[in-house]
Order: sequence, then structure tokens, then C-alpha cells
Amino acid sequence: MKKNLKIATTIFIVVFIIDQIVKYGFANLGWDVNGPYMSLKLAYNYGVAFSMFSFLAEYLKYIQLFMVFAGTVYLFMNKDVFKEYYIPIALLYAGGLSNILDRFTYEGVVDYFYWHYGFEFAIFNIADVMINIAVAIIIYKQIKQSREEKKEKAKNN
Repeated sequence: MKKNLKIATTIFIVVFIIDQIVKYGFANLGWDVNGPYMSLKLAYNYGVAFSMFSFLAEYLKYIQLFMVFAGTVYLFMNKDVFKEYYIPIALLYAGGLSNILDRFTYEGVVDYFYWHYGFEFAIFNIADVMINIAVAIIIYKQIKQSREEKKEKAKNN
């Protein structure tokens, strides 16, 4: 368990710091770059994914902090969940807390990846990518576990 916690902490720190450095560059140093397929362009998201719930902008940071707190309490009460999912949990916490820090620092989440070739896609950031990777890992592990349980059940019948 201690090894998993050390790995998770390292992943969290590295992802969080990289994301915050890049966001600082876009928010304060004018790192915008226009490209033919994708541009790096500063934008602030006052809502959540695809700017949903932007009408809650001033409250979202507190709602999200409460959700992180509730998730942390859940993990303390269910250490086996952390043991199984420590890598995606570290990615979720790093991405989520980095975006929450943006809400306190910049009053909105700093986004900058803007895909515009063939179709326009929502502007996003490294933290968003890490959150999506974490969710994909969790889904993959759940599907894999379900298949293994079905095989074991069929084998025993």
C-alpha cells in the first residue's frame, strides 16, 4: 500500500505541476500559437465540460472541492478501491485539483488546446486529458474484471 501511495503521489505532483506551469504560460506569458489543424489559444471555461453549468461559475469551485473531499473520505473508508485504482485516482486528483485551483486563481479553468481542422472541438487542457485518461483506465479495468468474473463463473458451473 505504501508503494502505491508513493507512486500515486509522484504521479499527482508531476501532472499537477506540469499542468499549472503550462496554464501559467498561457494565462500570463502569451503562449498562443495558431496552427492549420490545432491552435494553442488561451480561453477560460467558467463551467464544466463544454462550458455546461457556467451559470454556477462562482460556486463551482466549492461544489468541486466538496466532491473531492467526499471522494477522499470514500477512499479512506474503502482502501481496496485505492489499491486497485491508485494510478487513475492520482490522475483524476491531479487534473481535478489543478482545474479547481484555476477557478480560485483565474476565476475560470485555463484551456488552450483548440482543434479546428475539419470540425471545431471544445478547447481543453492537460488536466482534462488526464481526467479522461483516468476514466478510460477505470472503464477498461472494470470491463476486464467483469469478463474475468464471467469466465470464472462459467468455469465453475
